[in-house]
Amino acid sequence: MLGQYYFFAGVSRRRLHSLIRQAAAISLLSTTSLLSQQPPQKPATQAPAANTTEEKPAPQNPLPKPDESAAATAALVQLNNALEGLAAKVSPAVVQILVTGYAPLHQENRTQTALIVRQQAVGSGVIVDPSGYIVTNAHVVEGAQSIRVALPLSNDTGRAVPVGKRRILQAKLIGVHKDTDLALLKIDENDLPTLPLLTQPRPRVGQLVFAIGSPEGLQNSVTMGVVSAVSRQADPTKPLTYIQTDAPINPGNSGGPLVDMNGAVVGINTFILSEGGGSEGLGFAIPARIVDFVYHSLRKYGHVHRVEIGAEAQEVTPTMAEGLHLAQRWGVIIADVKPDGPAATAGLKVRDIVLSADDRLIDTLPALSSALYLHRLDQVLKLEVLRGEERKTLYVPAIEERDPMDQLFDAADPEKSLISRLGILATDLTPDLRKQLGSLRISSGVIVLGRAADLITPETGLQTGDIIHSLNTTPVTTMEELRSSVQSLKTGAAVVLQVERSDGLTYLSFEMD
Repeated sequence: MLGQYYFFAGVSRRRLHSLIRQAAAISLLSTTSLLSQQPPQKPATQAPAANTTEEKPAPQNPLPKPDESAAATAALVQLNNALEGLAAKVSPAVVQILVTGYAPLHQENRTQTALIVRQQAVGSGVIVDPSGYIVTNAHVVEGAQSIRVALPLSNDTGRAVPVGKRRILQAKLIGVHKDTDLALLKIDENDLPTLPLLTQPRPRVGQLVFAIGSPEGLQNSVTMGVVSAVSRQADPTKPLTYIQTDAPINPGNSGGPLVDMNGAVVGINTFILSEGGGSEGLGFAIPARIVDFVYHSLRKYGHVHRVEIGAEAQEVTPTMAEGLHLAQRWGVIIADVKPDGPAATAGLKVRDIVLSADDRLIDTLPALSSALYLHRLDQVLKLEVLRGEERKTLYVPAIEERDPMDQLFDAADPEKSLISRLGILATDLTPDLRKQLGSLRISSGVIVLGRAADLITPETGLQTGDIIHSLNTTPVTTMEELRSSVQSLKTGAAVVLQVERSDGLTYLSFEMD
């Protein structure tokens, strides 16, 4: 729901680590020097022994202690300059996302009539292409009627920016992928600063990272921390794993980048675990390799294509291993191989234990799902399996798992399917489509195939799969009727679309651009 966003260079890595170690060592040495200069404690007075001659120790000249304060200060100044340079390098490519929409007002008394109010929310995003493509979280733009992007000023020093100086541009939603909680926006601007997505090498536990975004609406806030864990699985039923960080992240950081010391994006900040709603050092980011894959898919197709091999797998349990006499008590076992599918053709068999996929270690089901998710369609999938006590290497020709709506969108002819003033591709609801969609409340209409990527149009709220039944009071049964009704509307005219979704009928209202 809109407004509920609890989800949410300088110097080389080696040099920066060296500066930190140097500063710490000098600080420790200075402290040791100060302690060594303290006068020694006098021992307790004892009576001199009888018939002994007291010998006085020969005077010693104390050695001068080196002044380490200057070296410590110099090291800290270098570290400070490196961090300032990194923030200055990264911040221009991080934007603030301003979302407006409608949602029910929360009511403690559920017997009261629900009030629908206009709500505004703030998130973050990162520019990944100089022509205006911006990656953010899907939940940031969910339910949005209007999406605007506030660009940082080129000489932003962290001070308050007057409203009149802010560059705020209308954004177009290119595509959304809810499974990964990622969305792609486009603004009409060129030569923008960007940040690269770091797909290799993977982040390491203890690595210094920085979170940049708009926590609580405070644009271009920078926080520092470390990678607390990698491959952290938040939902056992989903294959997606996250980078965990203790860099302070709060509501409003969603969609902003988590960067390394070279200014490359290692992840997109997405949600926090918190008892009170604020940062408790448990922040989670979508890994850059996932972001890169989804970004290119959304930009090219408007949706994400998925890979399958014609086999089903599940995790090995100790009981399963004992009952099936498996060679190991953990891992991923093939439970089913579809006849005549790619896996069967490659020789994969039931009870094979998957050891690696594309040379990535596979020890859990999410690990296998992630490997399939990131596999390229133009390459064969390399699987190493354990069959009994024998290791085998198989090469499986992966195929694309296609949603019927995705297939329609890819096959759509823009000249025939485009409704330019609405910014959508659509087609008539044919008998074959009705069979695929199942039971409908209204049997006629126009089905939305997807959004047109390169058009700046009003935020209609239309989604892929929506069936448009009427525009204002005019029924819509064909593309020609919809196109004619839209063309007759004047700029600023009120538009109300009756659409059918999986959860029933609903109205979408907006003003025509």
